[in-house]
Amino acid sequence: MSKNQILEEILAEVDKHPEIMSRREALKYISVSPLAASILAGATVGTTAVTASDAVGKIVIVGGGLAGMSTAARLANTLSNPDITVIEPDPLSVSYQPGQTLVGAGLWEQSEIVYNRDDKLPSGVKLIKGSVTAFDPENNKVTVDGKEEVSYDQMVIATGLMLNYGAIKGLDGVITSSGADNAIVKEKVGKDGLHSIYFADGAAATWTGIQELIEKAKNHTGPEKLQAVFTDPNTPIKCGGAPKKIMYLTHSRLEEAGVRDKVELTFYPNGGKMFGVPEYHDAILQQFKDRDFKWNYKHNLIEVDTATKTAVFNKHWEEKGAFDKDLEEYAIVKMSERVEVKYDFIHVTPPMKAPDVVANSAVGSDKGWVPVKKETLQHVKYPNVWSLGDVAAVPMGKTGGSVRKQYKVLIDNMIATMEGKTELPAAYGGYTVCPLITSIGTVMLAEFDWSKKPTPSFPLDPTKERWIWWLLKVYALKPMTIHGMLTGRA
Repeated sequence: MSKNQILEEILAEVDKHPEIMSRREALKYISVSPLAASILAGATVGTTAVTASDAVGKIVIVGGGLAGMSTAARLANTLSNPDITVIEPDPLSVSYQPGQTLVGAGLWEQSEIVYNRDDKLPSGVKLIKGSVTAFDPENNKVTVDGKEEVSYDQMVIATGLMLNYGAIKGLDGVITSSGADNAIVKEKVGKDGLHSIYFADGAAATWTGIQELIEKAKNHTGPEKLQAVFTDPNTPIKCGGAPKKIMYLTHSRLEEAGVRDKVELTFYPNGGKMFGVPEYHDAILQQFKDRDFKWNYKHNLIEVDTATKTAVFNKHWEEKGAFDKDLEEYAIVKMSERVEVKYDFIHVTPPMKAPDVVANSAVGSDKGWVPVKKETLQHVKYPNVWSLGDVAAVPMGKTGGSVRKQYKVLIDNMIATMEGKTELPAAYGGYTVCPLITSIGTVMLAEFDWSKKPTPSFPLDPTKERWIWWLLKVYALKPMTIHGMLTGRA
């Protein structure tokens, strides 16, 4: 798409919520601010050149979400004679998952983030509408739906991860992707004050739940505040900022309705800090204090009683034990206790895991994820197997922004292998970006890599909340994803 077409896509998003920003205001801001113009242009138009290759080979991509389809598209753009097959069962696999937070806060409709897989299949790429049920990397083949064998010369594993609600006692079911069948999970999640934005139907229900909380607060006359609880589990998760984003947005909606003083918002993370990068941890902690949020570190949600609206956490910590004379140090004793918390509204971030078919196969690791060399994204054991996105065993990196860097590295390295080169030319540095929504209208753009230091793309203090990052997150990133990454050019 041309720059003007992309700009029109952005302004169309702006038009949907004139109460936040008008088209005229957006145009004025973009035109008078060179920084704004460069950010929006770079985020949406910034195509990257591909070098044509005559390498040949049958490439199978397991998974047709953002990572898989973007990889297929860029390969199709790069290879002069591509032979690419994507295996994906979910007809909505390319839906825009980062938008679920905005759906949960009533800023977008669910229909605005739903895209059909078949409409985004790159030209010339074959599609198998099924699930891989077995991997056989020793013989370079996979089995689809328990019967069809598909061979490959190179394989990319981009299955994503599973939302394991069933790991929490009192909740049931596992969701294999954002738009997949979630009937079992919806029996408990998305009603009676218990919500989760991590699947599309759940995001829509979360907005209903926030509205119900607001109405309850308007009618609340008791001396004690209503309790809104937000959890963060003890597993790796996609979009690590999302559990906090929905908390910030709930706060904004309560303020907007004039009932914030009647509701206490408390964050219960399993970890012992707000963010792994110290600078962002400090910034978020101050934001929490400014908003009168409460928090309790090292609390992992293990059970929910939906009838009594009680959340049960495993509170854990370490204490100094007996002194070891040989080692000349004290033993560390792990301690824990059961903590019950009443709630009026709770947002549950589910534990997450690799798909069972990956975890239980030769391509998986002890922890389930696909073990790859983190810089090259090549499997540690099978040189013709590659992985990226949520299922890859790399530090951090379970974001769309990470995939945007990863898929170019993976393709350059795969093609070099196909061309018979012994040196892999590209390296992934661990870049991850988390546009942390802090209110309706402001975002802190947390960019970092494996150095665990801020790595801002623009000359602005990355710990500050800004309108320009709201423009980027809410209006520019979706067009960039749909028209850029899914065409293999962003």
